[in-house]
Amino acid sequence: MIKARNRQNLVNEIEQHFLLDTHVKEAFLEVDREAFVPNEFKHLSYKLDALPLAARQWISSPLTVAKMTQHLELKGVDSILEIGCGSGYQAAILSKICRRVFTIERIDELLKEAKRRFSELEMHNIFTRFDDGQRGWKQYAPFERILFSATAKEVPQVLFDQLKEDGILVAPIQQSENYHILTRFYKKNGRITSESIEPCLFVPVLDGTQK
Repeated sequence: MIKARNRQNLVNEIEQHFLLDTHVKEAFLEVDREAFVPNEFKHLSYKLDALPLAARQWISSPLTVAKMTQHLELKGVDSILEIGCGSGYQAAILSKICRRVFTIERIDELLKEAKRRFSELEMHNIFTRFDDGQRGWKQYAPFERILFSATAKEVPQVLFDQLKEDGILVAPIQQSENYHILTRFYKKNGRITSESIEPCLFVPVLDGTQK
């Protein structure tokens, strides 16, 4: 009961800044953010704060997760690829909307923790991979949606190649050292077009994997 109230309060706080579509709201009401937050920050689980994780990474603010989720236009989507699993919270939200979520993490420690959480929460439609996400996941491509959860100067062409026709890719794009823009890309007739949505702040994408 307390957890349900916490989730409702979180949704209410998000909606003071950003109005949620019904299917996005329902996903947030189903997932306990507390399960994805390190023990020392549990008391901040239902605030709109980004919080530190292991390996100098962060669990995004719930407001950021809500925006990324909604900008992907997920209603009726079957498969989505997430680049940068992190804590697993974003993938958990996606799993309540999409039939299959494929998520890649380059830091072994983070991925093991995320997999444990998915297992404990019986989220069986999330598939994980330890790899440099900039390579995508060719085995299950093409994906209807791709979410790039780290700032890049540009999206690798291989990810556009793995995006389905009429698909959408959302990524934070670095315009200058301290200025990142959340950008939505569309694939139509094999061509990529884009639109800028709003300023944002993410950790930078890094090459390779980290054991």
